[in-house]
Amino acid sequence: MKYEPFGWHHWEDQFFLSYQFRRALGETQEGGGAVSECFQAASRMKPDLESWHREWSIVAERNDSRGDEAEADGHIRTAMNCWLRAADYYRSAEFWLLPDDPRRIATFDKCERASQKWLRYLPGEVVEIPYERGVSLPAYFIKPKGAKRWPVLISFGGLDSFKDELWFMTGRGAVQRGIAVLMVDGPGQGGALRRHKLPTRYDYEVPVARCIDWLEQRADVDAKRIAVSGSSLGGYYAARAGSKEHRLAACISHGAIWDVEQRFRDRGEAHALANHMKWVFGAKSMAEAIEKAQPFKLEGVLGEMSCPYLVLHGGHDVLGVENSKTVYEYAKRHGVNVTLRLTTEEETGAEHCQHDNPTLGQELMADWLADVFRIDQRELEFS
Repeated sequence: MKYEPFGWHHWEDQFFLSYQFRRALGETQEGGGAVSECFQAASRMKPDLESWHREWSIVAERNDSRGDEAEADGHIRTAMNCWLRAADYYRSAEFWLLPDDPRRIATFDKCERASQKWLRYLPGEVVEIPYERGVSLPAYFIKPKGAKRWPVLISFGGLDSFKDELWFMTGRGAVQRGIAVLMVDGPGQGGALRRHKLPTRYDYEVPVARCIDWLEQRADVDAKRIAVSGSSLGGYYAARAGSKEHRLAACISHGAIWDVEQRFRDRGEAHALANHMKWVFGAKSMAEAIEKAQPFKLEGVLGEMSCPYLVLHGGHDVLGVENSKTVYEYAKRHGVNVTLRLTTEEETGAEHCQHDNPTLGQELMADWLADVFRIDQRELEFS
């Protein structure tokens, strides 16, 4: 156990388990858990993937049940807090299960149910975004309190994050600043992958366009102020969409990726995330996944972006920092109104997607977006 420039490293010889624990621990700040429960779960892990699933499931079930009991007693705020913690614990419990393990979809179902119970007491909705061939993309729409036309952030995860985690990464910060959020499971993510078997696609402007189409039909949305963000692999998705879909008013890469095939090139079958990468890309081998990743590139694309663009990247990102500089320099060279923000060891949040301090990441992204949307935060109602 030790503190690194990228945050708390729990098991010296377990890099990826420590990385995922750091992620869960950080999200406690945004309501996604309790510090003591996270350390309690970790202390009972061997650690291995089976005990990881078991111990996160235990704290998830405890919070889920406590939330139900609190609701029955009329203690609604406690119930909401418990369900929100349960949702993120279930997300952790699901993480390392194999795609065909029946516990994976069962745990994902529990995660969604906990999120949806929490959503009932918000100005929030469980929605389906019409997509292609009769299939829809699962999403949550949450807006600030009050009756008006709200600017909106369309938020996507990446390789392994999905809509039920995005509240802790981007959503809460947006709503706090008077911006509604549409948290979506796009192709290769969450329910779109697990239920509809939709692999990812390089032209992510297509699902983003469907989200904009849906938002434009709502009377409570300011269609002139719609932005997109993507975290991790979603940093590529957002940049691609921001370059091709010119109805967007702003774009955020929460973690920059220049060339996905290049990023995957040295990842073989023994890589910790190999099973997940193959699942997301609809591939039977890592060689096939790498081949399918070839068109996922920003070269020749990013120069088409006409809206303001923020690249937020951890200064000690365990997956590398150079991509952020490549993306920024290319965008700037091609006339894009681009801002690069690297978080530092001293301020914390220097991990990939600020997993060690997601509050800082949300503050940096949401304040930038509020400025782009010309929101005077002094006029907002705070509770």
